[in-house]
Amino acid sequence: MTNAMNETSTRRLFMRNTGMAALSAGGILMLAGKDASAASQGDMANDVGILNVALGLEHEGINAYTLGAKSCLLQPAVLDIAVKFQSDHKVHRDALINTIRSLGGAPVEEKTLDEYAKSLNASTLKTQADVLKLALQLELGAANAYLGVIPSFKDINLSKISARLAADEVSHWTILNNALGMALPKPLNFGA
Repeated sequence: MTNAMNETSTRRLFMRNTGMAALSAGGILMLAGKDASAASQGDMANDVGILNVALGLEHEGINAYTLGAKSCLLQPAVLDIAVKFQSDHKVHRDALINTIRSLGGAPVEEKTLDEYAKSLNASTLKTQADVLKLALQLELGAANAYLGVIPSFKDINLSKISARLAADEVSHWTILNNALGMALPKPLNFGA
């Protein structure tokens, strides 16, 4: 599981450092259901690349929850929450796909479940706590990636949209953290 966490952390840092902070106003407006013409047009190819990195991470999250559900390690109440979180990630995925297509790009394809199982070291998941810790790490990475976008916007409305996406991830993280019985986070834990 350590390799999966390190690989996931590396992917999240890559997304935050190479692109999420450079999301165009148009791309974020489209994620919010607004017309891209309201924002200045930037390098659409760059935006599509950044959005595809985000989409790849949403695919990974969705499949991580599928692996957790199929593991038969989750108690029924925990499974219900995992399915809800997976549903949230599907909403993010669909918004990203629509945005990429509206920019004239081709959305990155989802890998097979077996490929995600291998990259996340699913074979090392032996307990409910193992599954929850993996999900916790993925949610923290997603929250930090979306928070990393906020400082790049001049328009406060774009920052609000990024904050809303991050809020979903922080909400997931908080519930998972509580389910694991872990300590509350230190102040300023997210976005660092």
